[in-house]
Amino acid sequence: MKKVVSVVVSVYNEQKALQAFYQETSRILQTLTWDYELIFVNDGSVDDSLSVLKDFARQNEKVKLISFSRNFGHEAAMIAGLDYAVGDCIICMDADLQHPPEYIPKILEKMEEGFQVINMVRTKNDSAGWLKSITSVGFYKVINALSDVKFENNASDFFAVDAQAAAVLRQDYREKVRFLRGFVQNIGFRKTTIEFEARARVAGESKYNIKKLFTFSMNTIMCFSNMPLKLGIYAGIFSAILGFLMMLYTIYSWIQVGTPSGYATIVVLLCFMFAVLFLIVGIIGEYIAILFTELKGRPIYIVGETCNIKGKTQNKQEEKIE
Repeated sequence: MKKVVSVVVSVYNEQKALQAFYQETSRILQTLTWDYELIFVNDGSVDDSLSVLKDFARQNEKVKLISFSRNFGHEAAMIAGLDYAVGDCIICMDADLQHPPEYIPKILEKMEEGFQVINMVRTKNDSAGWLKSITSVGFYKVINALSDVKFENNASDFFAVDAQAAAVLRQDYREKVRFLRGFVQNIGFRKTTIEFEARARVAGESKYNIKKLFTFSMNTIMCFSNMPLKLGIYAGIFSAILGFLMMLYTIYSWIQVGTPSGYATIVVLLCFMFAVLFLIVGIIGEYIAILFTELKGRPIYIVGETCNIKGKTQNKQEEKIE
């Protein structure tokens, strides 16, 4: 019996790119010795992406469609694909062809060698621009410095896991505030990396602006590190040392020139200390917000409709599921 590869594709307003992606990816999948299923997850697109995907599903029964009731985000779409996939190997990728489909055979070769987790690492991304490239490098340096988990630099949402690793992600990594590529690197198993050069987008533009990337980065740091919470301790130690030094300076000034007025010094110190205090309160507030989101227990996604999905109980998948 042939092994099955499940290719999970997150789609959000990718109408212009879908035809090119489907033609290229289908051609590659049909040349494999593995059987395949191509799972598109429509993440609440407001263009005609859903109609295009339905046409694919009608033409090819191996194309499966999961359509959300609204936009839940890229990571929720990948989680839904993992939930519904039945393959021995599950590959997650984007629909804009920045994740090259020609790497699928290389991924399967690594799976056949016994690897269970495969991280695809970008070596080049000319379309990202200098700002995103710099912030991406900075993000991985910061998260690796703060977290006990060490991440591959420039790891992407293009990755593959075998059935055993996918089962762990389905059952045990159901957080509402999440970093899926981080979870993939955190679960262990026998893993390897494959380097690739990101292509230019075949159509459309990136859905992540600087604000979304900043929010995503902050949530990721707080999901994998409690170091920011310890800033209060470090700030307290620093303030104690600073206060002691100011006391020595005041005594010295009193001996040398009499009691100084110290007005400017007091104002500067008060402004500095309140800035540190509000920073720490803000960090604590962000952690509380994450806890609140987790405690509400809302679903990660809600499925509006499916095509070519058989033998799957939708409610069972959603009961744990933002």
